[in-house]
Amino acid sequence: MTIQPELISSCIKGERKAEYELYKITYSYLMSICIRYTRNADKAKEVQNMGFLKILTNLNKYDANAPFKPWIRRVMINTLINEYKKEKIHYGNIMYVEDYYETEQYSALNDAITKINADQIYEFIAKLPPASQQVFNLYFVDGYKHKEIAELLGISEGTSKWHLNAAREKLKGMILGYDQKVKTPFYEK
Repeated sequence: MTIQPELISSCIKGERKAEYELYKITYSYLMSICIRYTRNADKAKEVQNMGFLKILTNLNKYDANAPFKPWIRRVMINTLINEYKKEKIHYGNIMYVEDYYETEQYSALNDAITKINADQIYEFIAKLPPASQQVFNLYFVDGYKHKEIAELLGISEGTSKWHLNAAREKLKGMILGYDQKVKTPFYEK
């Protein structure tokens, strides 16, 4: 994705054609970020539009010496986190409790992973509880540390680590269940 400085200048001036051009250029990149953090395509589109509006309204704060792509990525992730916090407040704290058990099947995890494609793994990640999904994506996909995640989400570092571990365990269960072609309530929506 190459963004010309002239395009950014035109957007700052409020030129609609330039804004639309920037939208077209950044759409797929921003949407890929939104899909990772939301549970459905409609919500992803909604948040993507909110994030793009924030990008447009804050373009005057963008430092032209810095790369544009990481800057819009940061704006979009912050928008997604803010939306998550709003939903969390709106829906309250939902507690997810599953029977936690150890099984010998975990040794077969490496074999199971070789039979699953990336799309299936994305589907599994999308089935994680919202908080665990957020922490998983921030930690593994976007490279944030637990301290940064805790600050962004307004949780403790310990809670961030717990969500990451819970996400890992649930993903292991989903992968092993997929390998055995056994669908259990453990990972059904």
